[in-house]
Amino acid sequence: MIHPILRMGDPRLLRVARPIERFGSDELHSLVADLFDTMHDAHGAGLAAPQIGVDRRIVIFGFSPTDQRYPDADPVPRTVLVNPTIEPLDDAEADGWEGCLSVPGMRGVVPRSERVRYRGFDQYGVPIDRVATGFHARIVQHEVDHLDGILYPMRIRDFSNFGFTEELFPGEEMVDD
Repeated sequence: MIHPILRMGDPRLLRVARPIERFGSDELHSLVADLFDTMHDAHGAGLAAPQIGVDRRIVIFGFSPTDQRYPDADPVPRTVLVNPTIEPLDDAEADGWEGCLSVPGMRGVVPRSERVRYRGFDQYGVPIDRVATGFHARIVQHEVDHLDGILYPMRIRDFSNFGFTEELFPGEEMVDD
């Protein structure tokens, strides 16, 4: 089922999500399916449960090399990540443009850790432990931020690099992440 995506300003996006306690349940499988349906319908690269009004610690993300939205990015595996933790692997940060389905029509430059280790579980309770770099690391950090009530504009350091996509990139067709 495709859900409406909450937009910045909705107070539900600012809450800290509660952990998932039961893996493999019909309710969790249904939520995962709804998240993927909603993300694909919105042409996103990731989505967090709070973005559809579900106060739980689960995110999904991923795209394949055939996805023309990210032609210069390495593919990111389709992932269901429950109760995640993220650990930066060093102090290196990189600035990068981000958008968000909850902040439609806007983009901003956000500093993120270049290399992270993320851990959690899939929807069946199978542990996930991965090291991510580049765009993969950026997506994971962006999505997990949603679980802590953080939207990417809260991380922007230089607001001269934040604005409406059509003003920042005239003539380019871009969609929100």
